[in-house]
Amino acid sequence: MELSTVGEAFDRIAKKQKLSTFKSQEVIDQVNHEIEQALTKIRSVDDSSLPVDLKSTLTELKLKFNAIGPLCQLEGPQKELNVTLNKYLKVLEKLFNPDISKAYINVDFDHHIVNQIIASHFYRKGLFDLGDCLINEAGEPEASALKSHFLEMYKILEALRVKNIEPALNWVTANREKLKQNASDLELKLHRLQFVEILQKRGRDDALKYVKTHIAPLALFHFYEVQKLMGSLLWVKRLEKSPYAELLNPTHWDKVTEELTCQFCSLLGQPYKSPLTVAIAAGLEGLPTLLKLANVMAVKKQEWQAMKQLPVPVELGKEFQFHSIFVCPVSREQGSEENPPMLLPCQHVLCKQSIMKMSKSSARILKCPYCPTEASVAQCRQLYF
Repeated sequence: MELSTVGEAFDRIAKKQKLSTFKSQEVIDQVNHEIEQALTKIRSVDDSSLPVDLKSTLTELKLKFNAIGPLCQLEGPQKELNVTLNKYLKVLEKLFNPDISKAYINVDFDHHIVNQIIASHFYRKGLFDLGDCLINEAGEPEASALKSHFLEMYKILEALRVKNIEPALNWVTANREKLKQNASDLELKLHRLQFVEILQKRGRDDALKYVKTHIAPLALFHFYEVQKLMGSLLWVKRLEKSPYAELLNPTHWDKVTEELTCQFCSLLGQPYKSPLTVAIAAGLEGLPTLLKLANVMAVKKQEWQAMKQLPVPVELGKEFQFHSIFVCPVSREQGSEENPPMLLPCQHVLCKQSIMKMSKSSARILKCPYCPTEASVAQCRQLYF
């Protein structure tokens, strides 16, 4: 609803702007036409004849300008456009500049954990001086434990930006077994990038030596990829026109950089995206709903911040869904550790509390609300997503 209101207001501005532009151009064309006529009249006089009366010509031009009234014609549409713009700004302010403090709930934070999250965020982003400053001021020396690891990661990433894969390969070699457990083929991708660089700059012989030394040992698990690299040797100096031109795509470097960052954070036990970034992004997405709720509750003179559970769902995108969520189709409540999803013999799923209410006791038979199958509580099995 809000977006449609903004869209309609914007369309009105666009229409007014087009009208204003058209009118302005029309007035400019009129003024230009009169000036051209006056200049033509002045230039049409022969040198041998009497000098033209410039004063009368300019006076005539001035009278024509007065008749046209360019300033008045320009001011009218511009004023209308300004009025529409002011209305649009008010619409934006109403929709996008609310008092977000209404959505704030005063809860007790563990300042120790919050400081660690913020310091970790700065280190993750490469802002090491800022992270050190926060740690020193907050008195959280243990929060610097991740600094050395992220320093190492950024040295590797900086080297990759200048197409130096040696630091990355050293890290991959040192963590080869852990990367295998993650089913990562990062080592092959790094060698592939280096192979293409050698093939382009140093020729087939050096590229073939590189394959034998570094890539051939990986052929057992990556036969097709190695086969493709061997085929590209036949197209040296014309690889861009070959069936293997995709190997030259510069996005491969970006993808390897992203994957290395992801694997590095994974081995550290850290998420790929900063928890602080995720929390703020999720908060921004849920903020409009919370603000609406705060306004509605204020009208009803009710205090929503004291509620243990929100009366409305806060919809977030799939990027914020890190765990499977089950909502009982009977009670409409979300499953939890105390109220887990249970699988009935008929393969339908309900929450435990709904099953207990329907059976009224663990000994009685209940009927599935979605099919005629009957079952006992003992026949239901807890599901783990």
